[in-house]
Amino acid sequence: MRRALWMAVMVFGACSPKSGSVHAGPEGPKGHEKDRLHMVSSQIESRGVRDPGVLRAMRAVPRHRFVPESQRASAYDDRPLPIGHQQTISQPYIVALMSELADVEPGDTVLEVGTGSGYQAAVLAEMGAKVFSIEIVEPLAEQSKATLTELGYDVTVRHGDGYAGWPEHAPFDAVLVTAAPPHIPAPLKEQLKIGGRLVIPVGTRFQSLLRVTRTKDGFREEEVLPVRFVPMTGEVRQR
Repeated sequence: MRRALWMAVMVFGACSPKSGSVHAGPEGPKGHEKDRLHMVSSQIESRGVRDPGVLRAMRAVPRHRFVPESQRASAYDDRPLPIGHQQTISQPYIVALMSELADVEPGDTVLEVGTGSGYQAAVLAEMGAKVFSIEIVEPLAEQSKATLTELGYDVTVRHGDGYAGWPEHAPFDAVLVTAAPPHIPAPLKEQLKIGGRLVIPVGTRFQSLLRVTRTKDGFREEEVLPVRFVPMTGEVRQR
């Protein structure tokens, strides 16, 4: 059943599908498992996120693998962390909330604008989505692609400006944007399927997390809660 729950609190953000929870890497599939379980119970379930697929993915994805080694001791803290290039990995709660608002089901095709470290893309892939992700900072695009591949997530990442979306793979069941534009890019709305959801922070000094749903008659916009994300750069700033 498709649904979404949220709480009106201040939160902070960043910046073939895989299934199951077996991950590669030197720490094995159980590395930091207790930290992930505590993170989900204390930071995510306690704030009202209930989608079973989201909770399962947040318990499974090794967040510490998506942050620099200098930040790994803080990987499961209730806050965003720097990942270099003036970008951040979002607070775990905001990743979970955006995933729930996107209302992703196994087999859905999802566009992410702003790959960053690759963590949000990994969560979506763990939920069974086919994920296409665009990152404007080339070193981050290459690094996230390598991390996702090493961990076994089949996510298609490319370096580029996400303002125009990825029309070759549209229409999408959901679009998630992990950086804040001053206004909603029209191409991202147009690349949604009927019933598709766009989850995006919008604003400059003051930002709001929005969910835009495409209907047969147009678009329905919902304001969810205030947030703080890094600004979206590129073409959106010229419009």
